[in-house]
Amino acid sequence: MMETGHPNTTKSKMPIDYSYFINALSSRRRPGITRELTKKLYNAPKETISLAEGMPNDGSFPFEAINVVLKDGSSYTLQGGELAASLQYLPSQGYPPLLKTLKEFTKYVHEPPNWRNTDVIITNGSQCGISKSIEMCIEEGCPILVQNPLYSGTEVVMKPFKPTLLPIDQDDLGVIPAHLVATLEQWKEKCTADPTIKMPKMFYVNPTAANPTGTTIPVDRKKEIYKICCDYNILILEDDAYYFMDFQDSKPVSFLSLDVEGRVLRFDSLSKVLASGLRMGWVTGPKQLIHNIELHIQSAYLHSSSLSQSITNNIFRVWGFDKMLEHFASVSNFYRIRRDLTISAMERHLKGLCDWSIPSGGMFVWIKVRNVPDVYEMLMTRGLKKHVCFAPGQAFMTDPAAACNYVRAAYSRASPKQIDKAMRLLAELIREEQQLLRRKLDNFI
Repeated sequence: MMETGHPNTTKSKMPIDYSYFINALSSRRRPGITRELTKKLYNAPKETISLAEGMPNDGSFPFEAINVVLKDGSSYTLQGGELAASLQYLPSQGYPPLLKTLKEFTKYVHEPPNWRNTDVIITNGSQCGISKSIEMCIEEGCPILVQNPLYSGTEVVMKPFKPTLLPIDQDDLGVIPAHLVATLEQWKEKCTADPTIKMPKMFYVNPTAANPTGTTIPVDRKKEIYKICCDYNILILEDDAYYFMDFQDSKPVSFLSLDVEGRVLRFDSLSKVLASGLRMGWVTGPKQLIHNIELHIQSAYLHSSSLSQSITNNIFRVWGFDKMLEHFASVSNFYRIRRDLTISAMERHLKGLCDWSIPSGGMFVWIKVRNVPDVYEMLMTRGLKKHVCFAPGQAFMTDPAAACNYVRAAYSRASPKQIDKAMRLLAELIREEQQLLRRKLDNFI
């Protein structure tokens, strides 16, 4: 069962001015006429004759049928008109049948309170939605609130714009609201002293089974964070790729489900729970912002893969929402078992060498190494020589150049025996590194 309840938040006194969040470049985007024609003609009456679109003739495609067989024994076949649509150009917002399905599914799962002002767009995985949204809002040198540590793919999107990242610390329950307020107040003082400095407009947060920490923000803390963002007029970028991989008994309440004002852009993904190669993601948020993302997609790659969208829509059709959620739950349980095996291996090999918290979901455990101030060379040079690979914590920090004593371990693909061996080798690396540091210290003295 899902947690329920919307925040006891005072509703916005006036509609949000979304132009505040859209940068000058994005505000100049205009619809492509041929793309708009594709959208209009897709659902036009069959008797409509179109010589307007630059679409190839379906008859030239070499595919007769595509059969899809699922592991539970259910199957379906793409053929005829449905196959033609699965191989043809689409409206930029997405394959209309899947778009309808995802809207219904999002409403079913999250019950967003501001639904009538909300829209959905299909993207090439959630990473695509995240990058398009950041690029819509970001301005060179601007301040951006980010959880620290943060998903490295987000930092890569932001970096070319040379933003000032304002890191918000996390504890075992995720982002700390008090630190968010303190950071905003300190920045507000800078803005008062120097009118050329602007307040941050965005807060990037990975609230469920966060990458890399594995933490999930509880609902009471989410309500607190949401109210802070309302008070300071901040757009919440809710990157929730691991939402369906939370190991707790009840699914978390999303920021979208708390969003009475319309200030959440939510990024969902099927990469972790269906298939990563399908590149299936979607963004849910205020209609004006979704429309601007659509204009960016028009100019970037026209639309997400037609075939992937058709395959996904048919799985929803064959299974229905409840069976789809059952499948997600089985995937979550699969990773929960792997997490437990990984924690057991760490207790065998890393006790006394490292500290860690048990991740509440996802695919990663975040490990703090004792008495080794910087793990980068240890992992990237000596670790690879031992034929073991972990991600150094620097990859996930707001300042990746600074020394970091954290390690991210992914338990998603390696076998239990390999995980155990990897933790044993990590313990060897740490002991060797500690000895090396002691020798350096003795020589210095």
